[in-house]
Parts: sequence; C-alpha cells; structure tokens
Amino acid sequence: MGKKRVMVPAQEVDLSIVKYEPEAIQAPHLTGFLFKFFVSIIEAPVIGSLLISYLKKKNKFIEMLRNTEIPEAPMFKPEFPPQEPEHGVVTLHEDGKPEDRVESALKCLPDYDLPGSWNGNQDPPFKYWKIRDYAYAYRSGLATPSIVAERIIPIIEDFSSKKPPQPLLISFDAEEVRKQAAASTKRFEEGKPLSILDGIFMAIKDDIDCLPHPSKSGSTWMHQVRSVKKDAVCVSRLRSCGVILLGKANMHEFGMGTTGNNPNFGTARNPHAPERYTGGSSSGPAAIVASGLSSAALGTDGGGSVRIPSSLCGVVGFKTTYGRTDMEGSLCDAGTVEIIGPIASTVEDVMLVYAAILGSSLANRNSLQPSAPCLPILSARDSLNALESLRIGKYTTWFNDVNSTDISDQCEDILGLLCKAHGCRMVEIVIPELQEMRNAHLVSIGSEMLCSVNPDCEDGKAARMTYDTRTSLALFRSFTASDYVAAQCLRRRIMYHHMAIFKNVDVIVTPTTGMTAPVIPPSALQHGETDMQVTGDLMRFVIAANLLGLPAISVPVGFDKQGLPIGLQLIGRPWGEASLLRVASAIEELCVKSKKRPVSFYDVLKTN
Repeated sequence: MGKKRVMVPAQEVDLSIVKYEPEAIQAPHLTGFLFKFFVSIIEAPVIGSLLISYLKKKNKFIEMLRNTEIPEAPMFKPEFPPQEPEHGVVTLHEDGKPEDRVESALKCLPDYDLPGSWNGNQDPPFKYWKIRDYAYAYRSGLATPSIVAERIIPIIEDFSSKKPPQPLLISFDAEEVRKQAAASTKRFEEGKPLSILDGIFMAIKDDIDCLPHPSKSGSTWMHQVRSVKKDAVCVSRLRSCGVILLGKANMHEFGMGTTGNNPNFGTARNPHAPERYTGGSSSGPAAIVASGLSSAALGTDGGGSVRIPSSLCGVVGFKTTYGRTDMEGSLCDAGTVEIIGPIASTVEDVMLVYAAILGSSLANRNSLQPSAPCLPILSARDSLNALESLRIGKYTTWFNDVNSTDISDQCEDILGLLCKAHGCRMVEIVIPELQEMRNAHLVSIGSEMLCSVNPDCEDGKAARMTYDTRTSLALFRSFTASDYVAAQCLRRRIMYHHMAIFKNVDVIVTPTTGMTAPVIPPSALQHGETDMQVTGDLMRFVIAANLLGLPAISVPVGFDKQGLPIGLQLIGRPWGEASLLRVASAIEELCVKSKKRPVSFYDVLKTN
C-alpha cells in the first residue's frame, strides 16, 4: 500500500516552491500482431486487471488519486465566477437568427481587400481563399457554387479510392452536394443569398448529426444502433445560412485518440506531409480545410480534438467556452469536457462560423449563466488599444517542454513580434499540479466516454471496435467511483489555480502541441497502434481548456526544420472568446509571410 498524501487547500499552495516535472509516460508502443496480442491480454479477466494496475502505478495514477486526501469539494462540471465585460466588442444575440449574427460578425472584420490573384498576381506568400473570397467570386460571376462543387466532388472521391484508402469524408453523397450547390447558385442568380456563408462548403465531423448522413463516430456500427432524425443544432444553424454541407468527416474512432488513425475506413493524411498523421480526433475536418477543399469544418474537442489536428495541419482551431454552443445532436452531448468548434484556414473565417453556430442550450443557460457572446471589432482603433494593455501569461518551463526547440523557438519569436508590434506585456506565471490535472481529465473524459458506449459494449459491439479503442476502454473500466470523485475535487482545485492566474493575466500562451505531426507507421494502418508517449506529447498543453471549460484557440505560426506546421495556443478566461479572437488575429497578421502551400492542396475556386 502506498503512503497517504495530503494536499493543502488550493489557496495555501506556495507557488515559489512549485517545480515543473516533465511528463514521462511509461507504456509500450505497439502496432500489428503485438498490439492485437496486447489487447487480448488486457481484456483478459485477471491478468488484464493486473497489467493495467501495474501501468497505472508506474505512471503515478494511484498516488495522485486514490492515495491522496484532497480538501476541495467536487466540481462535476465547470463552474465559472462572474467575469468582467470585454472591451472593443460587438454583442451577438444568441436567440436571434444565425444569419443575423453572421452579418454582425462580418461588420467586425477589416475592410475586404480584393485578392491580387484575381488580377493575375500569384506572387508568394501562399494564402488560402477566405470565405469573403468565395462570396466575392459568387457575387461577381467569377464562379458559382455548382462550378466549385464539380471541382470538389472528384477529388473527394479520389481520396477514398486510394490504396490504401485515405478518406477525408467517410459519408459522402455527390448528388446531395450537387443539389445543395444548385439551390445556392439559384439564390445568387436571383440576388437573394442567405448570408455571407451561402455557397460556402463545410465538412461535419462524423460524431455530429447532419442529414441525410448517418453518424458513425468513425466506427463500423454506431449508425446501426443510433439513427439520425434531424440535424444537430449547430448544423441546422449553418444550413439556415446557406452553407453547403459536404458530408461526414473522418475521425479517430469515437474520438478516443489524438493521431486520427482509423483502420475502419482508412486514415486521413496530413496535407503538408502525406506520410504523417493529421492529429485527432478531428482528423478529417482539419485535413479537408488544410487541403483547400473546404473553407471550414466543424469538429468536437474533449481533449484537444479540434486544436491538435489544426496545429498539425497548419490551420486555425477554436475551442469555445464549455456551454457556449448547443451540443444537441452530437454523440458527446452529455459530457462535461467537450464542445463543438470550428476549424478554418483563417481567424476571420473562424469568427464567421462561430457567429453562426453559437448559442447555449436552455439547460446550460440556466446552470452556467454565460456572459453574452461577443466578437472583437477588428477594424477599429479600440482593438489596437485592447492589445496594448494585453498581459500574456507564460509558464516558461512548461512552454519549453517540447520534442524540438523548433516549436518553442518559433512560438517565442512570434510572441516577441506581438509584444513589439502592439505593446503587449509578457508575465511569467506558475501553474501548479499539472500532472494532477492530466489525471483528472483522463478520468473525467474516460468515464464519460465509457458511459456513452457501455450499453453497446454489453450488447456485444466491443469486439467490433478498433484495438486502440478497446485499449482505452480497458483502462477506463479500471476507474472506480472514488477515482471519479477525486478527479472532480481536483477539477475545483485546478479551477482555483487558473482563476487566480487570470487575475494577473488576460491570456495564457503555450505551444498547441509538444511535437509536430508524427509519422504513420505502415504497420498501424490495418490494426491501429498504441503510443501513449505520442499521445502525451500531443495533449501536453490542451487539457486545461477541456477540464475547466475555458476557451482556447490554436493559430499556425510557422514550420519546423522538416517543413511541418507549428501551432501557438491561447487560453482565455471563461466566456472570453472575443479577446482570444482579437489576439489570434493579430498573431495571424504577423505570420502572413510564413505561409506555405501544402503538398496536397487544391485550388477549387480558381483553376489556372
């Protein structure tokens, strides 16, 4: 038996003696036959429990939860103290029409500059077409949604027919896309587009309902036990704005992984390096945006699943405050760590999509009492004034815990440019109990995932899951009721630490991931893999936003020496989405010359 550990109350923690301990996960990296054999062992009644218990002890899981006395009461879902109003913002009406919110968001953006490439100027740096570029093309007769659809369809089909398959979408109906595009084209011909998003192509992650497609959550069977009767609330809001919904995007099965590996349908590839992972679990959404085939996509984020693939694929991924968007119609609508968030190639496109989908459920409005949703006015002097007073919190030893100094150096350089250009101030902070935070998140999300699939596992579906999903579920089944309550006590404690930090800073900054895109082992394509060290590296900086429900955004800031994208993460106060978007936009502007055309990129708006 281990010795009991007693924690002092959170407010009594002496930050001057806190020392950062680099994460060292001890677990095997397995693929192929050895992985299949390992799964058969951990699922065995006695020896499996012993092996999992051994691995948990090696990684201090028992010490952190079962052998620790935690003085705080449990916090079973995020609870936020009242927040100061944001400045230089426009307030959006979450009960209003989505297209009206999008129009308000449009007015927050800087004046539209006609892309030089329309006039024959193709000089670098590389730039993605923005939503406003598509809108300009449609309104000026340079293209129609139907023309763009016919360029996209064969490319989507080609990805699924590759050997081995590399699908961006795992549910796709070309005729349905043509039908939506024709309706949008007709609206433009009549001069009656529904919004700036009319005719904009978007993909929806496979765990979010979108008619007429099934929701499989990346599995081979979920659609057999759960039928889709209507769009998810956020998808319905996009559809009312005229968005053309391409289909259901590939993902790590049930979201239980960070690489995007999916042996069921094929693994989506990173557009910057097709031999590497996209990151997950929103693999398809990030890849389809990075490849230029979709202006934006919706993903879900319960453990970095929007931000990780966005970082690895060189696009923008936005996690809202917990409860800011209505989760009804997603497979993860009953959890306490997950949100639906947009992925897009630019911050302004994220803003437009966010404006369309936001709006809390009635239950969350009553329990969380959210501040009114706001967007920054990026075209006004107020925006620059807000940046001048910005205090950026950085925990340097944690910030530098990355696989390559390329990541920390690039992020550091951009922060230096931000402070020089806008007068922001860096503030050194200390975040205690990061290992406890990781364990509390693991127990929370693991228990919620197990609860959602357990009835089907008991009904015999477990054998049809991928081996890495089965590995995760074997670990999750080892959690006890006392583990879960202890994790929620830690959640309250860690919330206290973060709210204390936010009294002195406006945002917390980190690299988004501790590594750039990992190579896909060929042996992992058929049966998947387990590599907890890679998982730890990818999730190192993303967890606080999920466990505590805080908003966060990943912005691409450059590339490592191998040419792989690097993301910078900003974490904000509860309901502080506008402040994050303002800073993200300023960072994006500083990085405009460092953009690089992905290896796998398709110009579907203007073909040369």
